[in-house]
Amino acid sequence: MVKLIALLTRKEGLTPEEFYEHWEQRHAPLILGTPELARHIVRYEQLRPSEHAAWMNMGHFDGVTIQWLEGPESMDAFIAEPAYAELIAPDEQTFLDTDKLVVFVSQEPLVPLDGPAA
Repeated sequence: MVKLIALLTRKEGLTPEEFYEHWEQRHAPLILGTPELARHIVRYEQLRPSEHAAWMNMGHFDGVTIQWLEGPESMDAFIAEPAYAELIAPDEQTFLDTDKLVVFVSQEPLVPLDGPAA
């Protein structure tokens, strides 16, 4: 299992509300509603910053996306799908500041912390 973790910044000129509306109501359904893309994804998460942790420096980031994939081959296949170039990449340009996009692709966890043993 690999995870593609992306730290997102909204495009200049968008309010936070406009950003979240597009990200949650258009972008996610576009990915998950396109079978040739969705078949590569095990889990898709969208995370907003918590108001509880407002004292932490979140920088210019408006959210985090985590895509769980079976392995690096699944990630490569997702990006190689024609639907990615036709639908997802252009959509990302409408609401993300891609110059500030930070992407991290993980390996399997080295020290998984699943809580106390039962």
